[in-house]
Amino acid sequence: MDVTLASSLELPCGAVLPNRISKAAMTEGLATPDGRPTPELERLYGIWSDGGAGMLLSGNIIVDRDHLERPGNVVIETEPDADMKARLADWAKAATRAGNHFWAQISHGGRQTQKVVNPHPRSSSDVQLALPGGQFGKPVPLTRAEIADLVDRWAVAARACKEAGFTGVQVHGAHGYLVSQFLSPRVNLRTDEYGGSLENRARFLLEIVAAVRAAVGPGFPVSVKLNSADFQKGGFDFGDSLQVVKWLEAASVDLIEISGGTYEQPRLLGVEGQEAIDEQAIAPSTAAREAYFVDFAKAMQAEVSVPLMVTGGFRTRHAMEQALASGAADVIGLGRPLCVDTDAPARLLEGTAELARYEDRLDLLPDWLGFLKRFQTIKAINGFAGIYWFYQQIWLLGHEGRTDPGFAVFKAFRLVDARGKRIMKQRRALL
Repeated sequence: MDVTLASSLELPCGAVLPNRISKAAMTEGLATPDGRPTPELERLYGIWSDGGAGMLLSGNIIVDRDHLERPGNVVIETEPDADMKARLADWAKAATRAGNHFWAQISHGGRQTQKVVNPHPRSSSDVQLALPGGQFGKPVPLTRAEIADLVDRWAVAARACKEAGFTGVQVHGAHGYLVSQFLSPRVNLRTDEYGGSLENRARFLLEIVAAVRAAVGPGFPVSVKLNSADFQKGGFDFGDSLQVVKWLEAASVDLIEISGGTYEQPRLLGVEGQEAIDEQAIAPSTAAREAYFVDFAKAMQAEVSVPLMVTGGFRTRHAMEQALASGAADVIGLGRPLCVDTDAPARLLEGTAELARYEDRLDLLPDWLGFLKRFQTIKAINGFAGIYWFYQQIWLLGHEGRTDPGFAVFKAFRLVDARGKRIMKQRRALL
């Protein structure tokens, strides 16, 4: 049977996704300063639910308030109180109102936690982020007891989300966050049972998956987001990733989302990094195509049967359905297009050929200053300013139920930065 975007997908646990389009996880920054869901999150996800995707993934839900990915993250680090349970339930109800799935992405920032949140974040080892600006402190290696506590926290958060009405969970093991830090031989320099061999470096992730599965039961979707590679010399590579996928399949994971990159190397996430990309890690066809990680997923599908989701760069219906038909992907993840065109999934299902490429229009620098992009730091700042523009669209959706494609990039950059500082000030006053 031909697989199309409209085809349903039965997962190994028995749950069924109504179609093959997922809203990918994107950070929202709309929680209260102490990490509780808000009416703004409900409004945002209600709009996305109406948009036609078969599944929505939340942004980072953090298991440790001292390791935020961003000010405004939702935080579940202990058994939620009555108010938190009610807020989570309201969020889940809004996000599933059109009959779609809504999965919680559960995460921990690790060394990618900014100094304003934690000057000494915990990580696998004490390897500091190699980024200019001094925004990230030198990390402290986690003890075995702290690792065990974090495994329990993932399970607590997963159970709380299931009880609230979420229909699945995803363990965030990509993009350089804590689980990814354990997987990377470049960042994980431990000499105990959590470091050294790939089997040891993957132990933290596999313990989390086992604890989450025990917490939610066999019939509830459990997924993992995993880098196909870090694209850094000496980092987590495709061979490592393929082996971890095999272990995850054996551990009863229902869906694996294939991605790539870290804060140090975000080029395939749409931002120029400070370090040259490891070109040997990327097939020429991957570099040329619109969907960055299709080749990696297709190579994995030859060796495993677990369903794979591919996110990153998809803009044409042809590329999406080609990935499905070739067996390279079972689910197509869409991120930034849905920040503006919230009904993009429905339109794709109806036959729309191509989504707007808003990222191509975003430039912090006027044309006459374009020469400054020769400098790597300026190029990176310009790229992150474009990401802040999408953050602003999410803020508008949550607060006003609308988007503004004409919003100025520099204004978005200033507003988002100011909001983050304000949330941090309020957070410090509360904590």
